[in-house]
Amino acid sequence: MNGIKWPEGKKSAVMFTFDVDGDTTWENGNRGLPNGEKYIKSRSIGQYGPKRCVDRILDKLDEYNVKATFYVPGLSAERYPEVIKRIAAAGHEIGHHGYAHERFAGCTVEEQIEIIEKTQKIFKELIGHEVTGFRTPSGDWSIETPKLLCERGFRYSSSMRGDDRPYRTIIDGEETDFIEIPTKWEVDDYVAMAYNMYPAEPAGQDRISCYRCVEDNFLREFKGHHKYGLCISFMSHPQVIGSPGRIKILDHLLAEVTKHDDVWVATGSEIADWYRANHLKGGEVDVHRETNLAEEKRMCGND
Repeated sequence: MNGIKWPEGKKSAVMFTFDVDGDTTWENGNRGLPNGEKYIKSRSIGQYGPKRCVDRILDKLDEYNVKATFYVPGLSAERYPEVIKRIAAAGHEIGHHGYAHERFAGCTVEEQIEIIEKTQKIFKELIGHEVTGFRTPSGDWSIETPKLLCERGFRYSSSMRGDDRPYRTIIDGEETDFIEIPTKWEVDDYVAMAYNMYPAEPAGQDRISCYRCVEDNFLREFKGHHKYGLCISFMSHPQVIGSPGRIKILDHLLAEVTKHDDVWVATGSEIADWYRANHLKGGEVDVHRETNLAEEKRMCGND
C-alpha cells in the first residue's frame, strides 16, 4: 500500500503498547465530583494495573519473546518506580504519557513544556535516560504539541487516529522527521472493557463487552492490517487487559501474530526509525536505499 516497506521483506508491522496510567485517570475524574478526593475505591481500580497486572503482562510478552512499548505518566513512574524499572530491565521501551495524564488540548504552551520536561527528568533519574516516544493522554493534544516534542528530541508519537500507516508529522507547514504511528479506538481495550462509574462513559455503552467478541475484533483488525501490508498499534491498559480473565485475550493475540513469519513485531522507536530511514518525505520509498541494501546482501552472499 503506497510503497510501505518493512524490514527483511516482512508484509506488515505490529506494535503492542500498554498505557500504565495507574490511578492518574481516576484521580483526575474524581476531582470533578463532590467529595471526589475521598473516593478510594475508584482509584484502587487504576492501582490494580501496576500492582498486579504489569507483571502478568511482562510474563506473557516474555513467553512469546515480544518487546512492547509502555507509555507511562510521570506521576505513575514516581508512584511505582520499581514497576517501571522492571519494564525497562526486561528490554521494553518506555514512552512519555504526560505527567498526571493531563489533557494537552487544554494546556498552555508553557504548561505543556513543564509537563514534558518534568516527566523527562523523572525518567532520566529512574531508568537512566530520557525517552523519545510520546502518546498524548486522553486522546488529544494541542496544535503546538508536536513542535514542542520535536524541539525536545522526541522522534515519534503514537497519538492520532487518521491512518493505518506511519507518516511524517507536518509542523509549521512542513513534513518533518517526527513520525506518527496512529492507533485506533477499535484496538483499545479500555473502550470496550473498562468499567467506568463516574459517569458511565460513553453514555449508553454496555459496561463491559464480551471478551470473546473483543478478542474477535482485535484479531480481525490484525488480519486486515496484515492483508494490506499496514501497521497496527494495539493500545492496552494493564488494569484492563492484565486481569486473570482478560490476559487470555492478549495470549491469543500474541499467539496469532507471532505465528506469522512475515509480520514484523516491533517497538514504537523501531517502527519510527525504520520508517524515517526508508521512506522519503511524501511517503515515497527510498529506492536507492533499498537497492543498495539488496546489493550489499548480494555481494556478501546473503541473498
